Amino acid sequence: MNKILVIAPHTDDGEIGCGGLIAHAIEQGSKVHYIAFSNAYVSLPDGLPEDTLIKEVYSATSVLGIPKENLTIYDFPVRNFPTYRQNILQNMIELRSSIQPTIILCPSLNDVHQDHSTIAHEAIRCFKKQSILCYEEPWNNINFSTNSFIRLEKRHIDLKVEALKCYHSQSHRSYLNENSVRALATTRGTQLEGGYAESFEVIRW
Repeated sequence: MNKILVIAPHTDDGEIGCGGLIAHAIEQGSKVHYIAFSNAYVSLPDGLPEDTLIKEVYSATSVLGIPKENLTIYDFPVRNFPTYRQNILQNMIELRSSIQPTIILCPSLNDVHQDHSTIAHEAIRCFKKQSILCYEEPWNNINFSTNSFIRLEKRHIDLKVEALKCYHSQSHRSYLNENSVRALATTRGTQLEGGYAESFEVIRW
């Protein structure tokens, strides 16, 4: 049985990048752990409680089938991860020891967001004996190598969409638009001559 560790810079990144894979892997019997390094409360619209995104990520990951005890949320300040990279690495080392994952999912090394880039580079520093796949977040990826695909069924994309709908506070974000999510899954499926898929960059396999 695979132990999959999904590393999200902020709440919602994991569902956006690999929500379909998560649903598929759990269906196949894999154990999935989800780690968010920031709840990004400073990015919330005015008037919402600071724990809004914490509640939303619990709901979203539950939709995908991740048990509550497999979700960990840290509180690194959004947009300032480069300052805390050694602390982030230390947290990853602790997770490596406690979870002992076999597959790591993280943002792309080509991601232009400073928090995402920090997470990707520290993951590669930390997980030298594990397989590492980088997930796709198109609005941050100027370049992305689609050199690995996970074929998915419509039910997996439906669960991904349902999970993303849990982020009511982020519904104004264009990248959470249901049509965009389904269109990308269809596009990646087209590269496999039909159906649905998510694509990944292979760092190590």
